[in-house]
Amino acid sequence: QAPPASTTKLGYPPPKEMASRRVLLGLLALPAAAVGTVSSLTFDVAAAKNRPVSKVITLLKDMMKQLEKEAEEDEEIYDKMACWCETNDKEKTKSIADAEARIEDLTTKIEELTA
Repeated sequence: QAPPASTTKLGYPPPKEMASRRVLLGLLALPAAAVGTVSSLTFDVAAAKNRPVSKVITLLKDMMKQLEKEAEEDEEIYDKMACWCETNDKEKTKSIADAEARIEDLTTKIEELTA
């Protein structure tokens, strides 16, 4: 009687199946092996702060804070200036209207007196 197609003459699985089983067993063993090991990678905070990229990032963050502060100050100054311009415009427009009315009154009075 012939052995089943999934086995060799000696009753073992074919080499391709054996290889895939070994890979599967190896993959299953990785998490178990990783549990018992301690990572040799460490993060040195002081060294990270001294890296050029970190310095640039810190500089950019500081510049951003400064720009936000200056933007708030500029907005306050703009609001004050806009208020002054609006108030000043109203006052000057009224003064001009009053002066033109006075000019008309004086012109009329001059014409009356010279006639």
